[in-house]
Amino acid sequence: MAEAVELEAGGRSVRLSSPGKVFFPEHGYTKLDVARYYQAVAPGILRALRERPTTLQRYPDGIAGEWFYQKRAPKGMPDWIPTAHITFPSGRSADEMCPTEEAAVLWAAQYGTLTFHPWPVRRDDVDHPDELRIDLDPQPGTDYDDAARAAHELRAVLEEFGGLRGWPKTSGGRGIHVFVPIEPRWTFTQVRRAAIAVGREMERRMPERVTIKWWKEERGERIFIDYNQTARDRTIASAYSVRPRPGAPVSAPLTWDEVGVAHPRDFDITTMPARFAELGDVHAGMDEERYSLDALLELATKDEQDHGLGDLPYPPEYPKMPGEPSRVQPSRARRKAPGPD
Repeated sequence: MAEAVELEAGGRSVRLSSPGKVFFPEHGYTKLDVARYYQAVAPGILRALRERPTTLQRYPDGIAGEWFYQKRAPKGMPDWIPTAHITFPSGRSADEMCPTEEAAVLWAAQYGTLTFHPWPVRRDDVDHPDELRIDLDPQPGTDYDDAARAAHELRAVLEEFGGLRGWPKTSGGRGIHVFVPIEPRWTFTQVRRAAIAVGREMERRMPERVTIKWWKEERGERIFIDYNQTARDRTIASAYSVRPRPGAPVSAPLTWDEVGVAHPRDFDITTMPARFAELGDVHAGMDEERYSLDALLELATKDEQDHGLGDLPYPPEYPKMPGEPSRVQPSRARRKAPGPD
């Protein structure tokens, strides 16, 4: 393999070892190709990561090798990369890296990071999210086009309940993510409650196309609004992150006019740099205005009081939460139900 190379970012030099190591065998894209990509979009991905505790999804030997999530700041991390102390649902805690410079992204790429998973908080207040994140996840029998149709209805829901502005992006796969910048004055539990309210309103408007059912056996051929992506320690791939799939696709920020027109296959590590050079970061204005969740939380209260719709199940690794319904899969619950006396 070629000798190490030095890459420049924001006035710092980052050493990249084994630059010729193949990370994407189908196209022969190398570790250097990934790093050069992150150089090209550095202002955009830093905007998405800045000051946020970030989990690294690492593929030291490329997508054909073993991989892992690194939550704790790696040993030997440069002292110019700050950290934040975060607490997991289990009660354990860790210090996670918080990129504040473009060079931090290249440093992570040196260690095989493909995808960056930032928390929806900033390091100065790790208990109050500043983003409401809606994940539109296609289920079997549905596709990206179905997610795009749901996204446009979601846009209307957000506008109706609080005049919220969502910022859409491709997931890098078949789904769509919509992020809403919010005032950091609600807890994770409250933000999750707002996400559930969004999902229920979407179900009412598109019952044949959208679901908020947690259990896969109940979802059918519909777009699943994964409300639990707003729970503590659940993260979504950042804008501009490389996804570990053949072809090296990336999570691409979109304008609303592009939703349903542009396609995830249009965006990879070879095409995004040219788009970025031409358009810049189309989500550059995302942090200019923050919104209130009051209207969505009022909707949640109305659902609870008028329709008896309470909390929904948390992910299995979470401790049992107050007011949470049973986590037993519905088909199993039916099998265990006692028969008549």
